[in-house]
Formats: sequence, C-alpha cells, structure tokens
Amino acid sequence: MSARHEEIAEALRQAIDGGVYAVGALLPSESELAARYGVARGTVRQAVAALTAEGRVGSRQGARRVVLGNHRSQSFAELRSFAQWAQSMGRTATGRVIEQFRRPADDEDVLRLQLEPGAEVLQVLRVRGLDGERVLVERNVYPAWVADTVERLPRDCKSVVQALYDEVGLVFAYGEHVIDAVAAGTRDAELLGMRRGAPLLRIRRVTTTHAGRPIEWSDDRYRPGSVTFAIHNSIGSNPLSRRAATDDPPREL
Repeated sequence: MSARHEEIAEALRQAIDGGVYAVGALLPSESELAARYGVARGTVRQAVAALTAEGRVGSRQGARRVVLGNHRSQSFAELRSFAQWAQSMGRTATGRVIEQFRRPADDEDVLRLQLEPGAEVLQVLRVRGLDGERVLVERNVYPAWVADTVERLPRDCKSVVQALYDEVGLVFAYGEHVIDAVAAGTRDAELLGMRRGAPLLRIRRVTTTHAGRPIEWSDDRYRPGSVTFAIHNSIGSNPLSRRAATDDPPREL
C-alpha cells in the first residue's frame, strides 16, 4: 500500500498533467492541501518535495510552489539518461540503434573527449521514443576505452547509462550541457517523421567520470513539443553561465 504522501503526490501530478494547475500557476498552500486531503502539513510537504525533485514545481522558502512543467519536464538537478528519466515519470521509453561504426576522431571529438588526433572513436546514431512516439535523435561519440562495451549492448537497449553501470560499474558522474535550437536536416526529418527545416531542440552534452575522464559526447535533437527542460538556480548556487553565440551554423545531417 502506498504511503499517504505518495498518494497525494500522484494526485497532484495528475492535476498538473491534466492542466488543473497550468505551467506558471501557484499550487494551493500547504494548509489548503492539508485540509483538502485530511492530513498534516508535513505529509503535504513530503508530497510536494517529490514533485520538486522531479522538476514539476519550483520551491522557494516562505513562498507557495510554482508549477514549472508537466509530465514531460526533465530537470538537470540529477544526471539521468532519457530512459531513466522516462521510467521515473512512469512513461515508456524505447531506443533503436540506426547505425554504429568506428572512425578516426575529428577535431571536435579530440576537443570534447580529450583525445589524441586520429584516435579511434565509436559513432552511434540512435532514435528514441516516448510512449510510442519518436521524439529524439541521438548522436553519441565514445572513446575507444568504452567502445567495446557499448558495441556489445543490444541494438534496442533502453538505457546505455544504466547498462554501462550494470556491465562494468561505469558511473556517468558529471555533465556539461549546451542548449540551442536547430533546423531539422534531411536525416533528422526522416528519422523523426517530420518536415525538413522544422525546428528541433538540441542538447549537446559531454559526460565524464568522477575523475573527469570523458565517457561520451552527444548531440541530441528533440521534436518540438516533446519535452521541456527545467534548470533550478538561486542567489546562492547558480549553475547557469552566459556565453556568446558562435557564428558557425550547425552542419546539416
């Protein structure tokens, strides 16, 4: 049997997903929610804390919680794979490798993965789905030291992050994300079943071990409207940085 705070959290999730509380709206106060569900304020606080951890609501001491996103919001408060995030939301994630091959590292690989020029890397092109809908094209590049393990994974592996942990105890500890928008090239449009030139949300990410050794770098492209991302910051801890936009347009893929 679920704990009472878990039941309340699920009820609030459904209310947010159903539009009862829209993005940007305030949740009822702890006192109001406690009265509605017939529980102590501490129980409500536990329920709301779960939603805060999921990135659905924001929290500020002494203030009511603001709805930040619905069931497809992904928070960067934790470093989780797409499949791990989907599972935590009760959604169904799928993955399918379109192609993978070894090649010499190019200049970008050398920079992002801290490699010697010409070192061998593994390139993987993968399409991911959410609840039966194609939503994401992933282009991952892995250094040679992890490539053998990745190549052995099933082509429909749901979570490479989880599989690498299970197989060899590899932990994706740190990630640096760069977020922008690009137009869908011919290949992206074909893989996602959309028109060429349509906007895509792009997340470029470098992930490392606890010791700072690069594990992969990726170029992930999401269908518009498929997910949103929430980044929480405060006056005391602000993980965001401001950068000048580069003048080099993304290559069509």
